[in-house]
Amino acid sequence: MSQLSDRIKEQNRRITERDPELAHEIDETRRELRETPPRTMAHIRAEPRTPTGALEGAAPPPPDRGELIAETIVRRKLRPVLAIKKGTADLVLNPADSQAWKTRLTRAKPVLIPAIRAVGRVEVRNHPDFSWIGTAWLVAEDIVVTNRHVAREFARRKGEQFVFLQTMGPTMEAWIDFLEEFDNTASLEFGFEQVLHIEDDEGPDMAFIRVRSDGARTLASPIELATGAAKDGDQVAVIGYPAADSRIPEPDLMREIFGDHYDKKRLAPGELMKIEASVVQHDCSTLGGNSGSAVVSLDTGKAVGLHFAGRFLEANFAVSGSAIAQRLEQVRRGRVPRQSGEAPTSVTSTDRAATQATSDDRAVTVTIPLRVTVQLGAPDTSGARTVMRVAQPAAGDDASEDVEELEEGRPEDYEDREGYLADFLGDDKVPLPTVNTDKDDVLTYTLHGNMHTVLPYEHFSVLMSESRRMCRYSAVNIDGRLSKRMKRPGWRTDPRIPKEAQINQGECYGNPPKFARGHMTRREDPIWGKPTVAERGNSDSMHVTNTVPQMQPFNAGIWLGLENYALENAREDDMKICVFTGPFLRDDDPERYGVRVPIEFWKVIAFIHDDTGKLCATGYSMSQKNFLQEEEFVFGQHETTQLPIRTIEARSGLSFGRLADLAPLRDVQEARVAPLTRFEQIRFV
Repeated sequence: MSQLSDRIKEQNRRITERDPELAHEIDETRRELRETPPRTMAHIRAEPRTPTGALEGAAPPPPDRGELIAETIVRRKLRPVLAIKKGTADLVLNPADSQAWKTRLTRAKPVLIPAIRAVGRVEVRNHPDFSWIGTAWLVAEDIVVTNRHVAREFARRKGEQFVFLQTMGPTMEAWIDFLEEFDNTASLEFGFEQVLHIEDDEGPDMAFIRVRSDGARTLASPIELATGAAKDGDQVAVIGYPAADSRIPEPDLMREIFGDHYDKKRLAPGELMKIEASVVQHDCSTLGGNSGSAVVSLDTGKAVGLHFAGRFLEANFAVSGSAIAQRLEQVRRGRVPRQSGEAPTSVTSTDRAATQATSDDRAVTVTIPLRVTVQLGAPDTSGARTVMRVAQPAAGDDASEDVEELEEGRPEDYEDREGYLADFLGDDKVPLPTVNTDKDDVLTYTLHGNMHTVLPYEHFSVLMSESRRMCRYSAVNIDGRLSKRMKRPGWRTDPRIPKEAQINQGECYGNPPKFARGHMTRREDPIWGKPTVAERGNSDSMHVTNTVPQMQPFNAGIWLGLENYALENAREDDMKICVFTGPFLRDDDPERYGVRVPIEFWKVIAFIHDDTGKLCATGYSMSQKNFLQEEEFVFGQHETTQLPIRTIEARSGLSFGRLADLAPLRDVQEARVAPLTRFEQIRFV
């Protein structure tokens, strides 16, 4: 918690250093908070506009929690998020809000109101996950601009054309609603007539779409693009549609800044931080859903950028106004450069039926609710890449389990266990994570007179939480070339640590409604090498130290196959990966059968990428929270999402070192976060 407080405090300090007017206001706020500190985040939510005062008799929060609350209040004042009502920003601010920003935004109203009216929410029909996916705004009389990664949710390039995607059923449809405001049930919708251009991956993150006018209603005036020289410190506002974002490491912080109200048009003021030829950085408050938002100058009302990504508590990124203007001119002239040197044509909505009728390679997204186990085949001695094959799940693997006796060996049986190896991938060392928070909760044990924290097994290692009596993380080296299949052995306890430090069979484990022992390191992962070594990996994977209580069934779908899919992309001559897995251990995890059960889990995978030849790393989470009720767990499907490793670090209290900087989602595209439904959605680079 203190680490998060420090990060917010540091960013708050940087903002006030650049803005003396806000600094004076914040000094007064800090004085008030010292005199009457807020009690809890729940108290702030109950009275969101009162930074001082407290519930009578309420106990003060712990010091680190109190500092986080105070810095969150300061952050909300420095970078507020305002509601849009009736086409204008709601400037009826309370004493807790920034009067400096109220003055600035009131002064900017004449240029902001036209821009607000030109910004809309991108709606979709027949999409497998969403009813809306991001933000777009009028950049010309009948053309809107949004992000490439937003447009790709409903359209794609097909040869020299752009076509609308098709699911198992009807073709997707997309349109824009220029309202979707607070306390306003009306809509102002216009269909998308043409996908004019979706930028290739090598170019800026933008796309242009022609809007269909119905003749009865008038579109708003487009936002003029700022093509002149912007400069650091210029005051701007992001106008768009923030959605609740599961990637934010501290949900309370998100709720306090955004008021726990999402999916509606908002305005968030801030400053430009860095200007480059095609990208500008800003520090406005944004979330998933803000992808495609307009970054508008408070002085001129012109768009200085098209928001596309953000780093939590660091910076946000936008395609510059000049880059948008250059590409827009080329799109309107039909002369967009490509690597082939040819310009694509667009396809209108009336062309779709003909396109689909003659196409044999339509884009079809299929989600099939089948449970499969993906196993690695035997090595191909011809030198070809190892083939992945689908097999039936082995009976009993992380499935419903009867009460069974737990085997126990002797401490000396583990003398030859090396555990996880940091140099497994070669010169690019990938060490074990370090513990940043709750260090006192790491279980220690004594062996041969020496104190240890990590339990080494064959090809993997485990770090235990003492208070929760379960794995905090498990780290494994996997060699896909040497993988073997073996029958599942029995469960066992680890004799190197006390039995009472491990969750016993009779507590929360058993047939439903009790829980399954869910492997952190998959049973298949350490089963490789010579037969005797592979056998040790098989039996070691069945230690209760390598498990946490999970709903039955848990290890299915995308989560089950992440390691195998990574092996497909690993360097062909090695097929080696390193995998770290663990639960997010939260104070508010529900208690069942006397055990606090984690409801979310994380995974980090590192390997040398076959295409780039460089070390890469990706992070994922699996959530069960959508299937929880206050009374009991609801057993259902589990959702897997790709996450920035920094988010995993912040939420798990661990550090993965330079892996966080290698992750492809270090700069998070702020579209709405959808579960992974197919492996092709995963980004490795």
